[in-house]
Amino acid sequence: MTLNVVITGANRGIGLALTELYCARGYHVFAICRKTSYALNQTPAEVIENIDVQEEACLTLLTEKLQDIQVDLLINNAGIFTYDSLDSLSFDDVEQQLSVNTIGPLRVTLALLKNLRDGAKVGLITSRMGSISDNNSGGYYGYRMSKAALNAMGKSLAVDLKIRKIAVAILHPGFVQTEMVSHQGDISANTAAQRLSRRIDELTLHNSGSFWHSNGDLLTW
Repeated sequence: MTLNVVITGANRGIGLALTELYCARGYHVFAICRKTSYALNQTPAEVIENIDVQEEACLTLLTEKLQDIQVDLLINNAGIFTYDSLDSLSFDDVEQQLSVNTIGPLRVTLALLKNLRDGAKVGLITSRMGSISDNNSGGYYGYRMSKAALNAMGKSLAVDLKIRKIAVAILHPGFVQTEMVSHQGDISANTAAQRLSRRIDELTLHNSGSFWHSNGDLLTW
């Protein structure tokens, strides 16, 4: 039986690498993005574009596109990053990061809740920058806040979805060489995708709601 995976932010970076990986593993991948890319179009994935995770109308369109699809794995990967400091703080940027990075994954998950089969898995691509205890450098207010809130949301999802045996992974990919960070990371998107997929494979109801580094380390809140 072919398994169905939905991946948001699939047109580039980690999302594209995850799409390529799960296609290679034989999944039927529904690649969700605002605008597709040449690289994404070269994959066997079924691309659903014009989906902005901030917009209710887009989520309605997504549910229509996936109306009869039973989803085995949902990976909420879409996200944005804006540099800020106390001296250069834009509340518009803060609010947009919260909208995309925190509320967006919740919107997508709720929109597809009926599609998730009992026993499915949900992956949330977060960041160690959302760890409060790990914050020793300050700054990055909007991004840190959005990822800390995403972590809290993921923990609640893990509790609330346990009755349906749906497990939730809260995953830090590592410092990845993507356009989001001007390719300054220390691992490639492909390496991150391979590590993330291993953590998802290991995901069970027993470790659901935990905060993991893609290398397998358990992270502190």
